[in-house]
Order: sequence, then C-alpha cells, then structure tokens
Amino acid sequence: MSDVMKVKQARHVAVWDPVVRYGHWLLVAAFAVAYLSSEGGSRGPDPLHVWAGYLVGALVVARLVWGLIGPRRARFTDFVCGPVTAIRYLADLLRGRARRYLGHSPAGGVMVVLLLLSLAATVVTGLMAYGEQGKGPLADSGGAVVAAAYADADEGRRGGTENRRNGGEDSVLGELHSTLGNITLALVILHLLGVGLASLMHRENLVLAMIDGRKRADG
Repeated sequence: MSDVMKVKQARHVAVWDPVVRYGHWLLVAAFAVAYLSSEGGSRGPDPLHVWAGYLVGALVVARLVWGLIGPRRARFTDFVCGPVTAIRYLADLLRGRARRYLGHSPAGGVMVVLLLLSLAATVVTGLMAYGEQGKGPLADSGGAVVAAAYADADEGRRGGTENRRNGGEDSVLGELHSTLGNITLALVILHLLGVGLASLMHRENLVLAMIDGRKRADG
C-alpha cells in the first residue's frame, strides 16, 4: 500500500455500520417501488405495492431496534435532539457556519425520526386499508364474508346502505394512506436538499459516506 493511500485512510474513520447503510438503501428502494406502484386496480392494490410496503415496514422496525441496541452512531441517543437545537443548526447551515458532526447533525437526526414516523404511519394505514378489503394480516374475515354476501345478493335498502358505508370507510383509509405517502415523499426531498447543502458546506460527499460508511476524521 502506498504512503498516499495510508495517509488517506488515516484521515477517514468508519461511521456507518453495514446495518445502517444496507438498511438505508433497501428502504430507499422499497419506498420507491411502493410509491411508483401505488395505483391499484379494481381488484385492489398491485401485489408489488403490497410486498414493497411489507418490506418498508420490516425495515422500519429493524431500524428502530437497531437504534436502541446498535453501535454508537446508529443509536438514537447519539443524534436525537430537541427542536431548538435543530432549528439553530439549520439557521447556521443557511448562514454557512454550521458545525460539522461526524454522525448525524441535529437536523439530520430530526429528519431520521420524522421519516421513520411517517413511513410507519404510511405502512399502518396501508395495512388497515388492505384489511378492510379482507386481505393482509389485519384482514377482517367476517367483514369480508358479509361484504361478499351483499355483493352477490339482490340490492336492497339495508345492503345498499351498508355497502356505501363500507366504501366510504375504505376511501377514507385509502386517502389517508395516500396522503401519508406524499408527506413521506416531501420529507425525502427535503432530506436530499439538506444532504446536498451539508455536503457543499462541509466539502464531503455524504452520499458516498452512506455507501462505504467512512467520513473524514475531525481535525
């Protein structure tokens, strides 16, 4: 190994462990697939959307657990802070004099929490909406049988009212699920803008750091 390579490696330290890095990019891919396949047909949501949603949920749970038991930089105690600290950091970042953090910055920590909460809420509402159709782990099998019976029977006053009521509940859950998905996308865009701004200010590639797990050492 050349002296130049040795010096370069000495100036960089490992920050992000494989669980954080691989989980991050898997979550990016899973959310992208789920969002792009969100338009369902007459028979319900696309199976690709459903399975991508399951993967998003599993990754969110894994990240929550890892934030409690993982290495230092992965733990919530390392980067979760109050709103005042995050706002102060953002103000300094816009002024071009924000402090550099080896792990997540205060604003980055807030964004991690917001994204996890938004993704979790999106998955839960999706499972609830899917369950209203008699599918998925939250399926109400009894409700599905009743709904099928009403659909096969001659339309009557009671049956028509019940079907309209169920359809309204489904549409509310579906709209909430869709809205939360759009909120998550907006947070992702803000996250990308923040990463770009911080990368320019601190003159380091934060995207590459999330790939190889290494960042420039302090000092």
